[in-house]
Amino acid sequence: MKILLLFPPDWLPSEPYLSLPALTSVLRPAGHKVIQKDINVEMYDMFFSRPFLEQVSDRITGELNHLIHVEKQRALDEEESTLKVQLLENTPEVLSQLSSEAEEAKEILRGESFYDIDKLEWATNTLHKTMALISLGYYPAQICFPPIETDLVYKPYMSSEILEALDDDQINIYRDVYRQLIAPVMQKEKPGMVGISIVQQKQLIPSFTFSKMIKEEFPDLHITVGGNIVTRIRDELKIQDKLFGYIDSAILYEGENAYLQLVDAVENSKPLSGLPNLIYRDESGIHANKDVCSEDLSKLPSPDFDGLLLEKYFVPKLILPYLATRGCYWGRCTFCDHFQGYVEGFRTMQVDQIVEEIKFLKDKHNTRYFHFTDESYPPALFRKLSQRLIEEKLDIVWTTHMRFEETLLDEQVWKDVQESGCRYLHFGYESGNQRVLKLMDKATKLDAIQTNLRMSSEAGIWNHIMGFFGFPGETREEAEDSKRFVHDNRAHIHSLGFMTFVLGKYSPVAFEPEKYGVDYYKNPEWDLALDYYFTLKEGLNIQEALDVFAGFERNHDPKWDLRTCVREYIFLYIDHFGNNDLPQLQMRPDQQTEYHQTSVGMV
Repeated sequence: MKILLLFPPDWLPSEPYLSLPALTSVLRPAGHKVIQKDINVEMYDMFFSRPFLEQVSDRITGELNHLIHVEKQRALDEEESTLKVQLLENTPEVLSQLSSEAEEAKEILRGESFYDIDKLEWATNTLHKTMALISLGYYPAQICFPPIETDLVYKPYMSSEILEALDDDQINIYRDVYRQLIAPVMQKEKPGMVGISIVQQKQLIPSFTFSKMIKEEFPDLHITVGGNIVTRIRDELKIQDKLFGYIDSAILYEGENAYLQLVDAVENSKPLSGLPNLIYRDESGIHANKDVCSEDLSKLPSPDFDGLLLEKYFVPKLILPYLATRGCYWGRCTFCDHFQGYVEGFRTMQVDQIVEEIKFLKDKHNTRYFHFTDESYPPALFRKLSQRLIEEKLDIVWTTHMRFEETLLDEQVWKDVQESGCRYLHFGYESGNQRVLKLMDKATKLDAIQTNLRMSSEAGIWNHIMGFFGFPGETREEAEDSKRFVHDNRAHIHSLGFMTFVLGKYSPVAFEPEKYGVDYYKNPEWDLALDYYFTLKEGLNIQEALDVFAGFERNHDPKWDLRTCVREYIFLYIDHFGNNDLPQLQMRPDQQTEYHQTSVGMV
């Protein structure tokens, strides 16, 4: 069987996502031909090219001519007048200059000039300008770089609006992405099946756009969607006749062997009714199978990146993702719903297997840079793997995600971790108040957080912490405690990202709202929503939490206002310059003024 695997926009184009290589690694040994395409990175590479921008220029000319025609019939309203001015400003000469600059920006991001912060900043600003121009061509869409903030006007948490977006040639830029990046592959390869990996909600619109356009040309082709978001909207998918009309099946939870079994069944015309992790459609309707399966990590092969255009990522050094565990070893945080992606609890590979696979990937792809994408790296594995990497003299550079742990209070541990190649850690901080941490079931002591920060920082590791305001029951004073804690420990905090509490649909808080003093509202039109609007019996309400957050954005240590907020870029800078003290990344005073006026947000 020939299979086309697609990773859709929008996602960060700075490293591959692991889902397609993981699927490919089990499909190819089973005898299937796999074409895997990261449409996200190919899309951005296409956007920042002269041929595509010439097409955008034609669209802008068409929009301008339309407004001129309308103006002959009636006076333009304020929005139309503003749009006309913007369209007139973007002359062919302006576009030609920007096309050249966009190509140069890509070269900077992929070359040694990347390590000149002024050039890096110029390059990213140029790509932002280019995206603003592209957005004009697809007005009123707002298409962004970095992605994930793209707004097509249509809401991806409403199935009705997803369906409405699919045929909109004016706003839905993904129709042109399909025509230029997917349609030629479909015509050339003529796959027997197509699989689409969806890992965040905004990918629903491009994914179903692609599916619909494939079905229009290849109506009998079996299309499968999978990924964490598909698992989270599974209950709705079961009843979504219209949405499911553009796909044939959905894989829930872990997908490697479940999809392999599905491919075998489709290829050999076997019934789908007994397959695990599957929702499927046939002539009689939509069916959700009861059987589920999970993966034995010891039996999974190394991820297979062959076929991905690895040179297209917007980095000077290839960074490969690697996953050694499934699930979260802690798995108790009451705000978190990441466990939805698995039917089985936490599992981990053996250290020997991890080391061998990293060695294999390093040699095969000629890279030292790895992102361990585990949900939260378990402390025992953290220690053991670091020691083994040193013993094997593997010479890699890596980053991962961590909890603050009382079992990691030994200075030697952090020295070993740094020596093994760790340069950047994402920590789940959440709150600087002990009572609130207890409500969250973090089981983390503030003194342990403080010690972890100090020891890792002094060892030469960059610390990024993530927190939020407004957990149910949190008072304003307790929120102020969170701000004071980061201020008091700013010497060992290199960057941070704060937000406000979101009530996830599958979080423990949502399962037991009375326990946390929460009332929430399900909007029936928001049928694909992954979180709820809520009110609280006590503590900060939503608006008050937003006010605290806004105050923190306005008043914090300026060292946290950085000239780049892309994790992979900071990671590469730390390795390149050999330390975690990078004053060149901090905004200049004139930039900070502009930054706070634009409400860009924090790292």
